[in-house]
Amino acid sequence: MAFSHLHVHTEYSLLDGACRINKIASAARQKGMTSLAITDHGVMYGVIDFYRACIKENIKPVIGCEVYVAPHSRFDKTSSYEKYYHMVLLCENNIGYQNLIKLVSYGFTEGFYSKPRIDDELLEKYHDGLICLSACLAGEIPQKLLDGDYNGAKKKAEYYRDLFGKENFFIELQDHGIEEQQRIIPNLVRIADEIGVDIVATNDSHYIEKEDSKTHNILLCIQTNRTINDNDRMEFQTNEFYLKTEEEMRELFSKYPQAIDNTQKIADRCNVKFEFGVRKLPRFDVPNNEDHLEYFRRNCYKGLYKHYGENPDKSLVDRLEYEIGTVSKMGFVDYYLIVNDFVQYAKSNGIPVGPGRGSGAGSLCAYCIGITAIDPIKYNLLFERFLNPERVSMPDFDIDFCKERRGEVIDYVVRKYGEDHVAQIISFGTMAARGAIRDVGRALAIPYATVDVIAKLVPMELNITIEKALKISSELNNRYKDDEQTRNLLDIAMSIEGMPRHATMHAAGVVITDKPVSDYVPLSKNDNNVVTQFTMTTLEELGLLKMDFLGLRNLTVIDDAEKLIKHNHPEYNPDFVREDDENVFKMISKGYTEGVFQFESQGMRNVLTQLKPDSVEDLIAVLSLYRPGPMDSIPTYIDCRHNPSHIRYKHPKLKEILEVTYGCIVYQEQVMQIFRTLAGYSLGRADIVRRAMSKKKHAVMEKERNIFIHGLADENGNIIVDGCVRRGIDEKTANSIYDEMESFASYAFNKSHAAAYASISYKTAWLKCYYPQEYMAALLSSVLDNQNKMAVYIGECQRLGIKVLPPDVNESNHGFSVIGGNIRYGLLAIKNLGRQFIDEIISQRRYKPYTSFYDFCKRLYGRNMNSRAIESLIKCGAFDTLGANRRQLLAISKTVLDDLDYESKRNMGGQISFFDLGGEAEKASSEPQIPDLEEFPKNELLHMENEIAGMYLSGHPMDDYTEFSRIIKADRTGDIISNDSGLYYDGKKVSLVCIVSKVKTQIAKNNKMMAFVNIDDRYGSMETVVFSNVYERYALNLSDGNVILVRGTLNFKENEEPKLICDSIEKARSNEECKNNSFAINTVQQMRNIPPKPVSSRPTALYLRIDDLNTELYFKAKRVLDIFEGPTPVIFYLTNSGRKVKSPSSMWVSLNDVMIKELKFQLGDTNVVAK
Repeated sequence: MAFSHLHVHTEYSLLDGACRINKIASAARQKGMTSLAITDHGVMYGVIDFYRACIKENIKPVIGCEVYVAPHSRFDKTSSYEKYYHMVLLCENNIGYQNLIKLVSYGFTEGFYSKPRIDDELLEKYHDGLICLSACLAGEIPQKLLDGDYNGAKKKAEYYRDLFGKENFFIELQDHGIEEQQRIIPNLVRIADEIGVDIVATNDSHYIEKEDSKTHNILLCIQTNRTINDNDRMEFQTNEFYLKTEEEMRELFSKYPQAIDNTQKIADRCNVKFEFGVRKLPRFDVPNNEDHLEYFRRNCYKGLYKHYGENPDKSLVDRLEYEIGTVSKMGFVDYYLIVNDFVQYAKSNGIPVGPGRGSGAGSLCAYCIGITAIDPIKYNLLFERFLNPERVSMPDFDIDFCKERRGEVIDYVVRKYGEDHVAQIISFGTMAARGAIRDVGRALAIPYATVDVIAKLVPMELNITIEKALKISSELNNRYKDDEQTRNLLDIAMSIEGMPRHATMHAAGVVITDKPVSDYVPLSKNDNNVVTQFTMTTLEELGLLKMDFLGLRNLTVIDDAEKLIKHNHPEYNPDFVREDDENVFKMISKGYTEGVFQFESQGMRNVLTQLKPDSVEDLIAVLSLYRPGPMDSIPTYIDCRHNPSHIRYKHPKLKEILEVTYGCIVYQEQVMQIFRTLAGYSLGRADIVRRAMSKKKHAVMEKERNIFIHGLADENGNIIVDGCVRRGIDEKTANSIYDEMESFASYAFNKSHAAAYASISYKTAWLKCYYPQEYMAALLSSVLDNQNKMAVYIGECQRLGIKVLPPDVNESNHGFSVIGGNIRYGLLAIKNLGRQFIDEIISQRRYKPYTSFYDFCKRLYGRNMNSRAIESLIKCGAFDTLGANRRQLLAISKTVLDDLDYESKRNMGGQISFFDLGGEAEKASSEPQIPDLEEFPKNELLHMENEIAGMYLSGHPMDDYTEFSRIIKADRTGDIISNDSGLYYDGKKVSLVCIVSKVKTQIAKNNKMMAFVNIDDRYGSMETVVFSNVYERYALNLSDGNVILVRGTLNFKENEEPKLICDSIEKARSNEECKNNSFAINTVQQMRNIPPKPVSSRPTALYLRIDDLNTELYFKAKRVLDIFEGPTPVIFYLTNSGRKVKSPSSMWVSLNDVMIKELKFQLGDTNVVAK
């Protein structure tokens, strides 16, 4: 009889299980097992991945879970009921799987209290098809035995025997060399004998091999935020919790051979089958029970006539009929109707909806029915890129909604289909390379600075791994080879890298089902949201309908801008925006695209100024090309755009396909069209080949090369694909075209997506061009929570000649608004003002403006007004236009509010108000006398504004320090944070002239004071860390409101904004002080005396290794360099001659990550060095 592990924790027992799913099935097979179970703690996150991995290794998967059982009721949630027991449940069949899903789901949705707990009530309802094991020492029966309660343990065992059935309840034995386990084994066996059930042996495997216990200990330290040196850390008592062989288990339980045999008997009984690829779409309710297809067709034709006239061209009708037929044949009519329904709901309720996203914008049906707003005919978009009759897969409409109101659309879907039929989707944060190193370093108690150096040697690249980093970074590799601590750190980090660290909620994904979601997948909770326990890709594999409800800030900006425009210009009609407006393209061509969707970065602006686009097609192309890989084609594209004589087609038939992109292959759709036009492929087959190319499936690509050139016939000789040769294209040319497609297909872009986003880009540019005040006001309202962006956009307003005025109780609205050609600050940005109070402020002034501070307070008394709100309005200057200064108003505000309180109480007591006895004279005389007080100094006013509004409104403290910043060539916080130029990097020395906005001190590990200081300049804000040695010397300069010169080193860390590690702090010099020339000279001299940073960590030149000048590699490099003009010299190392050649200054560059990545892509990682 064989043995099977029935108690196994995979990596989805988060930060506890160390068994990687892709390895454990293979390990079980290598150890001679034929079946294996998954029993993660309280969750079923990994069961589908586990199932697939086992099937691949020819191992029978046993699906289960180690659930948490509440001692009384799952609804008891007080500290006295926090205890829970463990229980292992295995699915005997699909009924058992359905019941386990329900149990695990209810554990989260009803029983969660520190853990997802179920109870006996739920087990009585959902026990069919389940096999129960009594679990480890944490099970209720072992716990009672440890407490000396034999009768209680036996009674509970009898209860579970009667509940699950004698054949489906087993007493579980474990022996990891732990005294408690060995002590209770005889009593466990005795209970099994007395109540007539079998025993089963498990090993509670948390890792695969014995030596993996070290990795497991590190995971537990990460989970509990402890180090391996902590005495109170959680740890397993022995290193025996691994995937033991049958021989090891038989030796361990030699007294109980039946306990080993029973493992295989149980595994043989467990037979769960998953159904993949069978769609389970919810049914859409069509009005009046009309046939679904006819309803869909009728609405499609309605849209066709609306967009293309009452007598559309036959080609349009044919395309529409082809799409309707394909959608119907593939069973997606209801899918289109469901998507269209919630899109129309959004539109009818004034919720902005994007024009389209992804390949769905290529569907004429989607355009006609109203899901998308991009004309697929106008931009030559292909339906087959979205829905391919030759590749059966779920279509995927991703819809952008206004970020503020996206939740309303999801709420509508929940109402329509039922709360239990809709759920949001889980995703997992995984331990990426740098993160894994930092986590392990913390657990190993290695000093932060040491770990930080190692982590930062891992390049900041997408999907980088530690293994790959060791090949790329020679310094990292040298440390790995030479330093034992580094080697140990990286080895452990590699062992956990990629494991899930925590569960979170997908930002946009929602699943809609025909039956309750928990009939198909287990559920959990993320905060208060019910989410699936399976990820988006797993749900699709199971045939469930997944939607992406995305929130796009720019749609909110457009909507807010148009509301402001209609208020100021009632004749405005958004439908009359021309797509060929010369002024808009002039603005884009000059690079004035701050705030324009997708076109804000410095690199993109450089491209736009060179390209000088004059059509939406140009915008579509540039969005598609400005990415690593295709970026190499930008100079060619620009050259051919301005010099049509330079365009070359490898065959005349390519002209109709590539003419729109000046002879360059830019889009995936163009690759598909080349296959169709030159070789006679169907678009469906062409899309399959394009996908194979993009994934570099070499076997498929070589097979298709032959078909592309020579065609394909079936066994009867019937031609399926003509091939290029049959269509008059010679083999050499066909091969050359195929080579070009092959090299480009991996990064060709989806034109449908680019077209949809280019339309948003153009709309934002058009609004900025013609209604700059309204557009910039909407833009500012959209970034109230991002002070750095706010500073950038206010700077753009200044460039446009638009003043951003402080708040005013008579003019400000909720968000930023347009007043007389300028922008007025919004009240929502002011602290301590509730939305209801703001509503009242705006409502009360509609018929009569506020005439004084007292008038304001009297009219708004009892309308959500309080003293904190009044103080905030005073401090930010919202009453400045009412005749009193801020010092005066702060002096009388308490008196005014107390008087109004008194008056209110008198009136409530039935007395007539003094104000009701006389006319205006009496009322006016009741206003308090304004004391004769001078206004606060300017710097104090500015400090108040920043405290209340988060920024300076009536000026900026840095206005008096512009000359000093110029003299010392100060860096700007905004430039550092955005780093569009790529000039800033970890370890770079910078100097900032800035104001201290907040200081937080704490005691460091050396028992000395250190500080975290927020610093602002007019371009943004950032945090600087002042360690104790620096703090001791410069603490006197660190007072709120001080303007300082801070020098230090930039610290870049993944997923965080850069920080400044402070080296020195000095008092900044005002413009007046700078008029003294000797001071300026001394300052510059001091700057020169600063010790230079070692060359090795400060790039002063870009070195490129190529074969020779005027070769293919040289021109590849030059095409990239041409895009990034800047101050850094470029030096070529020529391998053919061994020479170094410094490039002319016209080829010097602005260093940035995008350019470096592209050069490495073109020349090879080791041939590009900035130093």
